[in-house]
Amino acid sequence: MRRLSCSAFSACSLQFLQNHRILSNGSPKCQRIRVFCHCSESSFPEMSPGPLSLYRAMVNKGKLQYDRYQERVASELEGLLIKLGEYEKDMQEYHIKLSQWEKRREEERHRLLMQEAELKQQGDLLQTVKRHRSGLVNKFILRSVPFFGEGAEPGVGKMVSYLNREKKLDSLVGRRPIAPAAPKGLYLYGSVGSGKTMLMDMFYNATMGIVKHRRRFHFHEAMLEIHEQMHKHWKKQVSDKSSLSGAFSWIDSLPFDTKIKEWLVGEETYQQEAHSNYILPAVADRFLVDRNAGQGGASILCFDEIQTVDVFAVVALSGIVSRLLSTGTVLVATSNRAPTDLNQDGMQKEIFLRFVAELEDHCRNILVGSEIDYRRLLASKTCDKEHYFWPLDRHSYDEFERMWHNVTMQYGGRITSTSIPIMFGRTLEVPESCNGVSRFTFDYLCGRPVGAADYIAIANNFHTVFISDIPMMSMRIRDKARRFITLVDELYNHHCCLFCSAAASVDDLFQGKDEGTLFDLESFQFETETEGGKLRRDVLLAGNVGENAVTPNKIVSLLSGQEEMFAFRRAVSRLIEMQTPFYLYGVRPFFEGKFRVLCVQANQLYVQGMSAILQGYSFSKLKTLILAGGL
Repeated sequence: MRRLSCSAFSACSLQFLQNHRILSNGSPKCQRIRVFCHCSESSFPEMSPGPLSLYRAMVNKGKLQYDRYQERVASELEGLLIKLGEYEKDMQEYHIKLSQWEKRREEERHRLLMQEAELKQQGDLLQTVKRHRSGLVNKFILRSVPFFGEGAEPGVGKMVSYLNREKKLDSLVGRRPIAPAAPKGLYLYGSVGSGKTMLMDMFYNATMGIVKHRRRFHFHEAMLEIHEQMHKHWKKQVSDKSSLSGAFSWIDSLPFDTKIKEWLVGEETYQQEAHSNYILPAVADRFLVDRNAGQGGASILCFDEIQTVDVFAVVALSGIVSRLLSTGTVLVATSNRAPTDLNQDGMQKEIFLRFVAELEDHCRNILVGSEIDYRRLLASKTCDKEHYFWPLDRHSYDEFERMWHNVTMQYGGRITSTSIPIMFGRTLEVPESCNGVSRFTFDYLCGRPVGAADYIAIANNFHTVFISDIPMMSMRIRDKARRFITLVDELYNHHCCLFCSAAASVDDLFQGKDEGTLFDLESFQFETETEGGKLRRDVLLAGNVGENAVTPNKIVSLLSGQEEMFAFRRAVSRLIEMQTPFYLYGVRPFFEGKFRVLCVQANQLYVQGMSAILQGYSFSKLKTLILAGGL
């Protein structure tokens, strides 16, 4: 499932299911989209309002607090949306021309190949004559025959033969049609809770019906998709190599000798390999295509929380995003940092600088400069933090167990262990679960080599997650801390309900004083051996990441902890928002089949204003209604 509006003020969002908006596109285990719409129930038109008009409407209705930085970004996004309409038309026309050009070029290539084969067969016939006749005249005739000997020309190998053929095709068919200039995208950066994701998602929702090919990714989901697409591409290459003879069966019917047919197979094989050697561009070409929408048209990528946490992320992001931008994709991205500050640790500097140059050429950088954390602001008005129990004493333990009992009883009370699929055939054991509710200890989820794929699987399979015994986290155990942050990110992105028992309050959770240097190098993204195998190493090699490029000692010295502090602040902000009643509106089981009722009720509450909400629905009452399915 994909959360389309995990915003800084997403607690004021309404959720609905639209099963007809399926963006499978190879995305792992994404069967449905849950959309968090910032409109009231009465405003669900075919075309969503633009970001600026929607933002101002929400401010006027009291759903958002006015922020001049947010309004400026909304205005920029509105302008981009207007440009996209014309760009979509231009790209439709361009792809029609491109398709015609490619068809004609392939026809001409086939014709040239047949000419070369005929001339080569003539050369072989002359060689036969040579065995029976000698003399200067025969030698002169042989030298005058073009495309004699190995390859299409005397002494020319397959590569040069291929390049010469491409040059001839350029002169016969003309150069590739020039794509229309893409409008510049936007790169939004700023502090946590400032509204970057909310604004990006307003824009993304508004592109429905305007742009044909569109995707929205969070960083973790994108990395997993890249890895899975790499795996599929590699398997396809292996399969294609094993079935090349079948792919070129049409050659068998040609009126040529066996030797000439073998030459043709070799030329066609080289042609295919020349276009399939680079794995990241191949993955990028499959990244955005909506197979239900057909070919052609513009494409847009909304990328939430761009970051460069390790060497793989630098290489993969550079290859994928650069390819997409060079082929006309419009990028709207969010991050805590400006592009030039993404890689302060200097990993793969040359590749990173090329990546930044691509971003600056194709995107405008805009600071969302508000220092207000709107998640925290909302929570201060509406939240009693009754899903977060601390410290780890007897009282917290009893309250946590009571809540576990109450919630599981709502779902039959039968607690079992189960296993859920992850990816590449791997599974994760879930010690305790009950019809969409699961329970884990902190060490079970964060003290072992598990990663984003595991956490996404948990979020996809369970609407409510209990996590017990969360310790205070410091730099000494930042491997566990990073895993916990990733876990919170995925539960938040999938809008799951989270119950915690912890050693400290949310604000103090990442304030441990033990500043040791323990660091798990495999805690970044693909932490399991299955996910971090051959393909990941291949991409690192493709990015010229040698064995001596980054060593454990270098990594530890490079990472000062500043990246972790950014992530810690984001996790705290999200943990706070996840306690608010409006966030709980979006928890999965209470919306399915109840969309209209909830939208009407929520809209009425908004119209009455925040004070009426607090008077009529205390946090405890809202929580009781939600857990009981009363909404």
